[in-house]
Amino acid sequence: MVVEEMLHLALATNLLLALGGEPDFGASLVTNYPALMAHHKPDLMLGLGACSAELIRDVFMIIEQPELPGSPPEDDNYESLGQFYDALLVSIDQLSDDGDLFTDHQPSRQLSDTAFYSAVQFDEDDSGGLMLISDAASAHTALEIIIHQGEGLSDEKWADESHQELTHYHKFALLADGGMPIGEVWPVTTNPRTEDFPADIQPVSNLFNALFGALLLTMEEMYAGGADQGSLVGRLYRLMSTAMTPVAHYLTSLPISSTKNASPTFEVYDFTGDHRSEVISLAERAAELHPTLAGVAAGVAAMYSS
Repeated sequence: MVVEEMLHLALATNLLLALGGEPDFGASLVTNYPALMAHHKPDLMLGLGACSAELIRDVFMIIEQPELPGSPPEDDNYESLGQFYDALLVSIDQLSDDGDLFTDHQPSRQLSDTAFYSAVQFDEDDSGGLMLISDAASAHTALEIIIHQGEGLSDEKWADESHQELTHYHKFALLADGGMPIGEVWPVTTNPRTEDFPADIQPVSNLFNALFGALLLTMEEMYAGGADQGSLVGRLYRLMSTAMTPVAHYLTSLPISSTKNASPTFEVYDFTGDHRSEVISLAERAAELHPTLAGVAAGVAAMYSS
């Protein structure tokens, strides 16, 4: 599901560019938790905490809740993401009838090379992938990929034509109902803040947040135009898989009290200069205090020197 959510982000950004918009992956994108889900009605509070059947049922499944048959499109104060996407589709069709909405669809800036995305285990190739958006028809296809893979259509639980891959909503339902094991869960604190961690753990939390910031900056470069998208996609995957993932796992293993462990805080890291050199420095500092992270520090240095 995580990989598909990155696909959805890419398709949504492609659509924004095709419509003449400008993507923004800056600090304003980062939410301070807990926070309400924007424009969702009824109010839905989002927070950071240990995974549980209750969290999946009360938050994740509500986010991916399929729209009821006959639900009207809603561009604001929507009850389901499907209704929001339906409103986009209606607007695209209406505006396309009045003129050429995709006159400058900025193909060189879109992330559309199919080599940059492939389905992972348990995901099917025919559920959708990267694509160029150049007109109303391709916009429909892209949004339908997002809808089908996420919440599905009303009671449709399959994300692919061959009925091998469940939608995100029904994958969450399996976890919430015990049909699929959640796995080991660390007793992490709820809505953590770096400043509340012990001093020796704060450098690890700062490193994670800096890596998260570097991820957003990499995505900004990816869509800026004129960049080598292939190398940036490679860096994006390495940031997530060989840097953020092991740092997050390590954080959740560190006790901060007799009953709770640390965890990623997803706070904005305020870079004071070149983010690449700063991330390398933070990784080296964290590894000095926590030798377990030596491999991460070496990987980060190699990633930014290549």
